[in-house]
Amino acid sequence: MKLQYLLFLFIVLIMSACMWGTPKKQASGITTDTLAYSYHTIKHRASDCGTKPDSGCTVAEVIYPEFKNSKTLNDSVKNRLFNLFWADTTPEADTDLQKYVSGFINIYEQNKNSADVKGRIFTLTSGAKVIRQDSSLVTLEISGYMFQGGAHGASITCLFNWNTKANKVISLSDIFAKDYEAKLNEIADTIFRKQEHLSDTSSLARDYFFKNNQFALNDNFLVTPVGLRFLYNQYEIKPYSAGQTNLLIPYTKIKSLLLPHTVVAQYIK
Repeated sequence: MKLQYLLFLFIVLIMSACMWGTPKKQASGITTDTLAYSYHTIKHRASDCGTKPDSGCTVAEVIYPEFKNSKTLNDSVKNRLFNLFWADTTPEADTDLQKYVSGFINIYEQNKNSADVKGRIFTLTSGAKVIRQDSSLVTLEISGYMFQGGAHGASITCLFNWNTKANKVISLSDIFAKDYEAKLNEIADTIFRKQEHLSDTSSLARDYFFKNNQFALNDNFLVTPVGLRFLYNQYEIKPYSAGQTNLLIPYTKIKSLLLPHTVVAQYIK
C-alpha cells in the first residue's frame, strides 16, 4: 500500500471524525453505581525488532477498557478503535483488535524493503480512556497516533458518550429538542469567535476550513459536568500545525434547547 494513499485516506477520515493508564477496575473521582472495568493491552512488534527498544523499531499497540457484563458497550468501543485510522470495509462492525494491531504490522512487513519504507520506523499507538461515569453515563476519549513516514505523524481523537440505561451511544438529538441545530450553531459561533479572538463579522475564509466559510459544529462531543465539549481534530478546521481545537458550550448558554430528563439533566441547575 502506498504511503501517500494511506496519508490521503487518513486526512479524508479525520475530516469526518468523529494516556491511558495502568490497569484498574474503577477510575478515581467518579460517582456511585458505575460499571466495573479493567484495561487491556495488545501489542505487536515487527519481525526485525529483535532486541531493539520499542522506540527503535516498528511497534503497534492498543490499550482499551473492558467493561464487566457490558458486551454491547465493549463492542462499540472496540469498533471505534478498529476504525480510528481507516474505513470499515467489512459488512459487520469489526471488533477484533488483534486484527487491528497485526494489520498495521503487516503493512510494514509487506513494504519494509521498498524504497519508500526501507530504514523507516512505523508507529501505531491507540487507546480508549474512561473520562467519567455515573449511574446513567459513561464518557470516553478514543485516541490514536500513527506514523508511516513523512514530515510528521497523524493524531486523532474521537469523543464517546454512552447511555448505560438505554445501552446505546448518545447523539446530539438525544439531548436537544427538535430543530435545535441553527440556534446551537449560532451560540457556538459566538463562543468560538471569542475564543479565537475574532470579531462578529470576521471572515473565516482565510484561516479556517469550514464548509462555505460558515462556522459549524461537528458531532465529536463529550458530555461534561459543565457543558458539552466539542473537539475538532487536526486538518478538520485548521492546518496541522494548529493542532486540535476544543470548544466548550456551557449548559447555561443552551439550557433552553435541552430536552428534560436526559443524561445531562443532573448537571443543569
